[in-house]
Amino acid sequence: MSKLPNFNSDTGDDTGVRPNEDRPPSTPRWVKVVGIIVLVLVMLFVIMKLAGVGGNHGPMRHMQSSSGIEQGVKQP
Repeated sequence: MSKLPNFNSDTGDDTGVRPNEDRPPSTPRWVKVVGIIVLVLVMLFVIMKLAGVGGNHGPMRHMQSSSGIEQGVKQP
């Protein structure tokens, strides 16, 4: 006697395999590939930030460190 449940009791088929209509559709291959690529890019970004690769980034990166004008001194 089989321990597998009988899903096709009306046909007498005792294979224990569900019909295709009961299974949800599988995830398309392109969705899996895009998900893996996004995951790899996020992991690469996190590793780069933790390792300090790429230097300082931000809005003041390309500004000169001294503009020649002292702060607190008014120009005439």
